[in-house]
Amino acid sequence: MVNSSPRLRLRVTSTAETILRGGHPWLFADSVRDQNRVGQAGELAVIFDRNNRFLAVGLYDPDSPIRVRILHCGRPLTIDASWRAQRLEDCLKRRAGHFNSSTTGYRLINGESDGWPGLVLDQYGSTLVLKIYTAAWLPGLEELTDLIVSRLHPERMVLRLSRNLQSIAATSFKRRDGEILRGSSVESPVPFLENGIVFEAEVVQGQKTGFFLDQRENRRHVESLAAGRRVLNAFSFSGGFSLYAARGGAVSATNLDISAHALAGAKRNFFLNSSCEEVSRCRHEPVQGDTFEWLERHSDRKFDLVILDPPSFAKRASEQSAALHAYKRLALLGISRLDEGGILVSASCSAHVGADSFFEAVRLSATASGRHWNEKLTTRHAPDHPASFREAEYLKAIYLEFS
Repeated sequence: MVNSSPRLRLRVTSTAETILRGGHPWLFADSVRDQNRVGQAGELAVIFDRNNRFLAVGLYDPDSPIRVRILHCGRPLTIDASWRAQRLEDCLKRRAGHFNSSTTGYRLINGESDGWPGLVLDQYGSTLVLKIYTAAWLPGLEELTDLIVSRLHPERMVLRLSRNLQSIAATSFKRRDGEILRGSSVESPVPFLENGIVFEAEVVQGQKTGFFLDQRENRRHVESLAAGRRVLNAFSFSGGFSLYAARGGAVSATNLDISAHALAGAKRNFFLNSSCEEVSRCRHEPVQGDTFEWLERHSDRKFDLVILDPPSFAKRASEQSAALHAYKRLALLGISRLDEGGILVSASCSAHVGADSFFEAVRLSATASGRHWNEKLTTRHAPDHPASFREAEYLKAIYLEFS
């Protein structure tokens, strides 16, 4: 059936025009001055400037405060199957040469920063996981799935949906979180390699798309620092930092997490790598508990390397101040558990806390500890997790050594 409705046309505020020309990928609802008709989720919306000239085109989402996810800004062009295929190729080319057979888990599409707003695609061996953050992708999901499968030939492809989408996806599009889009079902966690270490990804129900791929580079740094050290991995999840530390020669690795399920996953990951002599030699200790409470109670426990990688402390901008206070407190607690010559690795995944503010908060705690310290390193996003605009810049870590 041919859609006889005229093309959805929007005009926006002068401020929004400037922002879009600057490359920002979001048009918010309160920036829309007028539109020619009611729009449907997933249809293309063409944005015009005050002089009625083409400005941008993107995917319309009537139920989101981000009303349009920008696909292209500049000169007019046609958004069709060929355009989508080329954009996928561009993502694959950006990652060419970054990974080899020792790493089979990484991000193929990183949302807006790769030109696919509100969508990520992760690979775990022969399994692909597509996660969607806007209903705008749901009407064209079959065509998108066909494109990805025909290009990458996975054994299976799994759909993950952000929590805010799950209800509308089920009622309006008959889609569910964890659905198998193509290929065989998933009966157990999916194994994959990361720099030669075997991990499991819970692709159907796990956090993110099943694993925290974004911390790969920091895990490698930790491995290089771990020889002969007693390691505390707080908010350990499935034990990624601990496994790298073990392979790097750590004497012991304590996984501290409030989730028994996460600790069980870490135990399985250690077992999967038990053929590695360094891993089998490292003493692995799981501890279930709240990190803040445990660090306060166990003042007698000392470590040579403390890793603090908590979940986001700021879900919205209004929580920034409280988050910075929490990061300072956490860093100070971590420092108090460090023996002489120990190293603190403090990370943040809070997009609403900027890198400069976070680094300064940890440095202030280091100074407040009264100990002499030396800053070894700060890190940001991994190559497969590019961040092309401010709101996408969430990951940062700082390494401090104490005497």
